[in-house]
Amino acid sequence: MSVQEDIPSAAEASQAPQETFVLNLGPQHPATHGVLRVKLTMDGEYVMRAEPVCGYIHRMQEKMGENRTYAQFLPNTSRIDYLSAMTYTHAFVGAVERAAKLQVPPRAEYLRVITSELNRVSSHLVWWGAFLLDLGGFTPLLYAFDDREKILDLLEGITGARLTYSYYRIGGLYNDVDENFLKGTREFVAHMRPRLKMYRELVTENVILRKRLMGIGPLSKEMCRKYGASGPVIRGSGIPYDVRKAEPYSVYSELDFEIPHFDESDSMARYQVRMEEMVQSLRIIEQALDKLPAGPVMAEKVPRVLKLPVGDYCYAVEAARGRFLVRIVSDNKEIPYRVKLRTPCLSNLSLFEEASQGMLLPDALALMGSLDLVIPDIDR
Repeated sequence: MSVQEDIPSAAEASQAPQETFVLNLGPQHPATHGVLRVKLTMDGEYVMRAEPVCGYIHRMQEKMGENRTYAQFLPNTSRIDYLSAMTYTHAFVGAVERAAKLQVPPRAEYLRVITSELNRVSSHLVWWGAFLLDLGGFTPLLYAFDDREKILDLLEGITGARLTYSYYRIGGLYNDVDENFLKGTREFVAHMRPRLKMYRELVTENVILRKRLMGIGPLSKEMCRKYGASGPVIRGSGIPYDVRKAEPYSVYSELDFEIPHFDESDSMARYQVRMEEMVQSLRIIEQALDKLPAGPVMAEKVPRVLKLPVGDYCYAVEAARGRFLVRIVSDNKEIPYRVKLRTPCLSNLSLFEEASQGMLLPDALALMGSLDLVIPDIDR
């Protein structure tokens, strides 16, 4: 028999049994950013199936909301997404205020926007540093945390906390800010703009990063709609949806800013969305500081014990990872009848199984990192 006769035909090769194996990514692995397990079925270096397994730290936040008064549950909201704590608390107090028809003072609303946008920049910096670490670059993480530390110092000065804030109150804020906060925030804006320019020149334009992300992990508009994705994930697929513009809340309608979006739909597009969002957040903060009115930071006559009118109330915000919605069903008692938390990370993670099929493992990890998952946001 000749050597040529030993070579199987294409038909015979396609019918040969595939040798696959199962690989556990997590639940304790740096690439999963927390207690997330992804069960990978691999064919060599290629992902045949990626099955996310949630629930390792499920904390029953919704059920806790149905067993506590509104004020008692308030601190829980900042722990659902510890990197976007301000906006999560904003959604909850906004839902209660809408139901109770409380008029929040203008100064409190402007300060809510300022602190929420500072929190957004802080969150994106953590994502940026951790994402580049996933891709093999360590140095950017140090720069990211250096910048983030300045934000944490500012927020600690007015809240007393550095991560899970409970600064917002039903009807306003815990306390007013001082001149040190206002001055420090302006100094941070002035510091951060040239830093973002440096990051763009040294990292975003780096040929190695572009080769790792461009064309990797494309997410079509149809797939985003199918799984209910939101935030930078869909804006990286050319859908310019942002709650701050589509469903304006607080004083965002009084501020001028743009919604970054890119049509490429790949991991690079999602990267660029978040980098441009930090630019827009600095723009929002500066405008809010310029327009900050004087006055109280708490509404008058907020009842010590709240009993919301019977009804179904919703309030949505644009958190760092997407649309976060709080739904409260009240039966006119001190404790809500139903609390529903619609978090963005669960939907954004859900599309990973379909989107990662056939990808090389390193590319699948790049796709996962571009989703910016915070695991407590999933295992609520």
